[in-house]
Amino acid sequence: MPAQAASTCSSGGTVAMGKYYVNNNLWGAGSGSGWQCSWDSWQSGDTIGWGTTWNWSGQTNSVKSYSSVVLGWHWGWQRPGTELPVRVGDYRSIPTTWNYTVNQAGTMNVAYDLWLHPMSNPGSSNNPTDEIMIWPYRDGGAGPAGSYQATVTIGGASWDLYRGWIDAGNGVGWNVYSFIRTSNTTSVNLNLRDFTGHLIWRGWLSGDKYLSSIQAGTEIFHGNGRVDTNNYWVDIQ
Repeated sequence: MPAQAASTCSSGGTVAMGKYYVNNNLWGAGSGSGWQCSWDSWQSGDTIGWGTTWNWSGQTNSVKSYSSVVLGWHWGWQRPGTELPVRVGDYRSIPTTWNYTVNQAGTMNVAYDLWLHPMSNPGSSNNPTDEIMIWPYRDGGAGPAGSYQATVTIGGASWDLYRGWIDAGNGVGWNVYSFIRTSNTTSVNLNLRDFTGHLIWRGWLSGDKYLSSIQAGTEIFHGNGRVDTNNYWVDIQ
């Protein structure tokens, strides 16, 4: 399929890409000032390319945005054919590949963001109970929520594991687990089941929880730059 060249610079703007959609998620923009734009580049079946560029000022330790490609739930459903949710205790294989290019000056990461619910079909009003972040790349001193627990080996790489709690306000919050790769990479080939399975093994995550969303993008704390996803793919098997 030729490049569609659809783009958005609005907060919460989306671009449909088959079973995925690009979400220009500027959820933390209030902690600074600036802008961000995202676009599609190409699509062939379930493999896609997309990009984002930004310029943010303000607090250097506060996330301004998480422009990402979404598979599944994000406070509601937008695209069909996601194969989600799936019960994590069923240990379904969830292979993914992601190759990207980073050009930036500031504080940021490139990360997967997985959301989990206690029910099999959450709606727009059902908040998650658990969030799992997987950071294969970070720069400028970006750090995760929570406290360091251990260094683990998953998918042939070492990851620092953090555990914490996200307080979203108004009595809403959820557990957050972050796997931070100990050395940066711009190309990953992972099975996301290995990360959920590790948390189940530790007794931190119930096998009865449902993985409802797989997102892949970049958290921006401060600065300017651009990330181009050369190719990205994830599947539920």
